[in-house]
Amino acid sequence: MSEEEFFRHVSVMLKETVDALNVKPGGIYADLTSGRGGHSAELLSRLGEEGRLICFDRDPDAIRVLNERFGSDKRVTVVHDRFSNLRAQLDSMEIEAVDGILADLGVSSRQLDTPERGFSFHNDGAPLDMRMSQEGRTAADIVNTYSAQQLADIFFRYGEEKFSKRIAALIVKYREDKPIQTAGELVEIIKEGIPAAARRTGGHPARRVFQALRIETNGELDELNGTLEEMFDSLKQCGRISILTFHSLEDRAVKQFFASMCKGCDCPPSAPICTCGKKPRGRLVFKSITACQQELEENPRSHSARLRCIEKL
Repeated sequence: MSEEEFFRHVSVMLKETVDALNVKPGGIYADLTSGRGGHSAELLSRLGEEGRLICFDRDPDAIRVLNERFGSDKRVTVVHDRFSNLRAQLDSMEIEAVDGILADLGVSSRQLDTPERGFSFHNDGAPLDMRMSQEGRTAADIVNTYSAQQLADIFFRYGEEKFSKRIAALIVKYREDKPIQTAGELVEIIKEGIPAAARRTGGHPARRVFQALRIETNGELDELNGTLEEMFDSLKQCGRISILTFHSLEDRAVKQFFASMCKGCDCPPSAPICTCGKKPRGRLVFKSITACQQELEENPRSHSARLRCIEKL
């Protein structure tokens, strides 16, 4: 893929995600998962000359592209870090609060389409890597060292895989002969662990296990759950968070956190007056938005996308 094609890639729900932020021309914004810079570029187009954008990504390939794309723009600061370090990075820049935060939690097409990154179950010979940061423990390490119970737990919790125990037991059996190293090897084991009737429905049989391994390899849900409150606390009054999720576990975490920020008094309904003194800290800009029909037809990645947005009161 050429650099021109790389930049031409259209991010999922591009306009809706940035629209939700209600961008102020001179504001300060953070894109926590900048990737190729699609959402960042759209945000910059609305920011004005006095605005500022901080682009985070943990993937060194993404950082290279972001520096090439935005390096000459004085409004942009590119940060090679996990978004869980948002507050520490803002403190280092002496930024007390921002006007908006954007996070696209999906795996980028570039990562999926690069075989050696190991994210896709379609590339048979690809290594089981799946590391967004390209550092630390790989998916192969997890597959070859976790116990059958640990594997079954993550397949069920993060992939909602009904046959998690059968698949985990087969993995442990096969790795006794030799380590499981490639996507193709793992796909064949997964297929063996799922009954033929179940394999004929619900898409590719390895989709759920690969999702679970990716989440575990990168600590995705732990990072999200541990950072949502930090994101909210880092907003100015009337600042907004716009989050795009791609599976139910992420969406549930965002939905529940946003709901908790919008909840006020929790006194019993029978209480004559409020004694808890709790007031809502935020308001939902909208409950959730999914891709329009045209985007669904043009971009398969948009089918599972769901956008949520909250404003700080």
